[in-house]
Amino acid sequence: MTDRAPLTRLVDPDRIVLFDGAMGTMLYQKGVFINQCYDELSIRSPDLVRDIHRQYVKAGAEVLETNSFGANRLKLAQHGLESQVHAINRAAAAIAREVADESSHPVLVAGAVGPLGVRLEPYGPTSEQEARSVFREQVAALKEGGADVFILETFSDLHEIKEAIRAARDIDTTIPIVAQMTIGADHHTSYGATAEDVARTLDEWGADVIGLNCSVGPQIILECIERMAAVTRRKLSAQPNAGMPRDVGGRSMYMASPEYMATYARHLIHAGAKVLGGCCGTTPEHIKAICEGIRPLNPRLATQSAMRGARSAETGADESSRSALSAQRAAQGAQRSTPFAERSRFASRIAAGEFVTSVEIVPPRGVDAARMIADVRKLKDAGVDAVNVPDGPRAQSRMGALLTSVLIEQQVGIETVTHYACRDRNLLGMLSDLLGAAAIGLRNLLIITGDPPKMGPYPDATAVFDIDSIGLTNLVRNLNCGLDPGGNAIGQPTRFAIGVGVNPAALDAPHEIRRFEWKVDAGAEFAITQPVFDARQLEKFLSAVAHVRIPVIAGIWPLVSLRNAEFLANEVPGVSVPESVITRMRKASEKSKEHATAEGIAIAREMLERVRTVVQGVQVSAPFGKVELALQVFSGLTAAPNDFVRVS
Repeated sequence: MTDRAPLTRLVDPDRIVLFDGAMGTMLYQKGVFINQCYDELSIRSPDLVRDIHRQYVKAGAEVLETNSFGANRLKLAQHGLESQVHAINRAAAAIAREVADESSHPVLVAGAVGPLGVRLEPYGPTSEQEARSVFREQVAALKEGGADVFILETFSDLHEIKEAIRAARDIDTTIPIVAQMTIGADHHTSYGATAEDVARTLDEWGADVIGLNCSVGPQIILECIERMAAVTRRKLSAQPNAGMPRDVGGRSMYMASPEYMATYARHLIHAGAKVLGGCCGTTPEHIKAICEGIRPLNPRLATQSAMRGARSAETGADESSRSALSAQRAAQGAQRSTPFAERSRFASRIAAGEFVTSVEIVPPRGVDAARMIADVRKLKDAGVDAVNVPDGPRAQSRMGALLTSVLIEQQVGIETVTHYACRDRNLLGMLSDLLGAAAIGLRNLLIITGDPPKMGPYPDATAVFDIDSIGLTNLVRNLNCGLDPGGNAIGQPTRFAIGVGVNPAALDAPHEIRRFEWKVDAGAEFAITQPVFDARQLEKFLSAVAHVRIPVIAGIWPLVSLRNAEFLANEVPGVSVPESVITRMRKASEKSKEHATAEGIAIAREMLERVRTVVQGVQVSAPFGKVELALQVFSGLTAAPNDFVRVS
């Protein structure tokens, strides 16, 4: 077996090193379907993985990446394999180590670590400490299996790769780190960071080699490498896809030929990249062509000590100083948000401590909004403060909430509270929507995660859920300070009043309380509850969240029939209808439909009377679009905090 000591190195600043190509592409070509856990194959089919490594060594690769890109606890849990993190990663590194040691030319083993597949705070529920712990577990096993280098690749969130870098340093401060982000055709990460931002930040955090991989083909990677080279002295790496995938006979095919990739490899070297390789779609044929193409430029590798000597003195700098610099950069461009009371009339009434009234209407199923507009005019004439516009409730296909809100505000002149769900849009789509909404003048948002498509008439529709309501609340708060998700200035800040949903009747009350705390911490400024049918339940919840109390608006739903009550109780997530209410509706329904509707309105009035002293407003739903029923809930009540609304 070859002595490992002289092999554990990366190139010095003037040398070139060639990584291997895609592992997933090769496994797929060998008949492994994508619904399987590719990382588990290091245990289940080690010969298959070993053979792919050998093909890359034969093609001329000088570094083998372990088959462990998704082998962290969170991703493995999707396959029920979270208890095998250590075994899978250790086996992946050991297989690559075996192939490297039997090679006739020096070959290094790079322990491959990918993103966790979840959003980190402030855009998701996973804390930085939790992420660092998950990365640490994986990195430790890769080292034990024989990794010479750690390669952190395909990250889109700079904050996440920072925790991966920290975890690698926790395990061993001497093992080199290659840190690679993924970037889009617009030269930005999905969080808005530019190629220059990536270079400066990874440089500051002390990765030994910094670069880009995946997502795009060699041309865009080349353009970004040129921009990165202008702002950093670190070694640069580039591992592009074999072009952009195209649909060919129902399969995604990468069309860039080995010769094309070899041509761009030379361009990348001239642009400043010293570490090359391939990502999705690349094969041993691509690596062989790159190896032959760059051979005149590629003297054999130096020693590990030369590589380590190239590390900047910043690597040993005080970590707190680097963190302070990062925080300072993130704060650049941040502006003071507009005071809550000045963002909308609805917000001003809440800020003044007044009791606000709103009615929820459902957007039309088609393009004719005439009836809805007529109904909203009735609400305005009655003195309702705002109209709530839901966003695809129960995963139904209706006119979009944003454009419905624009129609209402422009044609009727009453403010809307626009519900905005995370279900249907990725992060970029959300950002675009919100910037457009702010530009057109929408001011009040109710941020929700959204009901899953399986609840609706299109159960096979894809749910996105790029971030949840907590992450989106963070995003909107940043927009209100003039910053995009990547901390980049957007110019004039948005002026959204940020509302969130809350469910006092949640089955897991402690979890709902924790989520409410996180929402408030993320920037929520008011909350609207699910329909309340049990006042004591609401009062208990409000007492439990008194330490993070923001203005709470109670949801009120006037039942129209026994069937309506049973539907809400059994088929609408988050709604709890007590048996006592079901019983009252059953008795009324036995008399007539009219009696049932009257009883439902009476129950809604009772709820409003009961909760009005502990909340700062109500949102009354208009069942089946009948705004007259919603307005009847306000009539016949005793003196209200602001006389409620006028009912003709």
